[in-house]
Amino acid sequence: MKVLVTGHHGYIGSVMVPLLLETGHEVVGLDTGLYEACGFGDGRREVASVRLDLRDVEPRHLEGFEAVVHLAALSNDPLGDLDPQLTYDINHRASVRLARAARDAGVERFLFASSCSLYGASGTDSPLTEEAPFNPVTPYGESKILVERDVSTLATDSFSPVFFRNATAYGVSPFLRVDIMVNNLVGYAVTTGEVLIKSDGSPWRPLVHVEDICRAFVAALGVDRQRTHNQAFNVGLSEENFRVREVADMVESVVTGSRVEYAAGASADARDYRVDFGKIQRVLPEFRPRWTVRKGVEELYEAYRRHDLTADEFLGGRYVRLAEIKRLQDRARLDDRLRWTGVDGG
Repeated sequence: MKVLVTGHHGYIGSVMVPLLLETGHEVVGLDTGLYEACGFGDGRREVASVRLDLRDVEPRHLEGFEAVVHLAALSNDPLGDLDPQLTYDINHRASVRLARAARDAGVERFLFASSCSLYGASGTDSPLTEEAPFNPVTPYGESKILVERDVSTLATDSFSPVFFRNATAYGVSPFLRVDIMVNNLVGYAVTTGEVLIKSDGSPWRPLVHVEDICRAFVAALGVDRQRTHNQAFNVGLSEENFRVREVADMVESVVTGSRVEYAAGASADARDYRVDFGKIQRVLPEFRPRWTVRKGVEELYEAYRRHDLTADEFLGGRYVRLAEIKRLQDRARLDDRLRWTGVDGG
């Protein structure tokens, strides 16, 4: 298929593009370039692309595509809290606008990167299926619910959305993030010797490797779209739900000389949920995850050492999305609406 990938220069997008190409798809990227200075190592695959803000997409930009893989968003809870209204403008309203434009342009498939964070403070230890109630604790989680709600109403016989509720991602990417749990714990261990837990360690998290997220999208593109039409799928493996302290212990056992430490004032985290991933295995058995958290910790440890990740780099913000946004704003390159100003701030 001819596939448009929004956010192709992001953490997931830069892993998604090579997998789509390997499967034989023709790929075009769409990205505004917020994180173009955040590359890590090598492995980037350049494709034809459109430099465009998600909020400005029109049907003419989508003509000729058979599928849209929509990843672009303000990418985590701290960034969403920077300005909650921006999260709703970009993550919700611009996403629905994109879906409507895709439908108007004749695009048949719309694959949306939702998130298990919409389950939020679940209040139960029971694994949550796709029918579980939502209880988001952040604008980011709320925005995912709103997109699913509004885009599902656009579905027709010729326009088929599907919503992938990804577990918390981890793993190496050409546009690395260290503001996600496993990547962060390994980064602290490698650069400081401490496996720093910022909560009391008790919350549950479903975890999935970034490559396996991408494999779910690739699998969906390879089957009859009626099989996934207008449905939501939790993306991950049921046995890959862990408490934060369990992951920290795993990191300590892998990273030589490291030790688990709790941040001063560490307390319970409201985000606490286990997730059931049985549906995607039943409906889309072509999706075959290859990673475990243990293997992912080993991968990150090796990559951080190979690329000589230093404490200054790790703690300095290059791989933290909120810090990079603030850096660009401090140099007057981005305005308060996260639009480029045209100023070269160095």
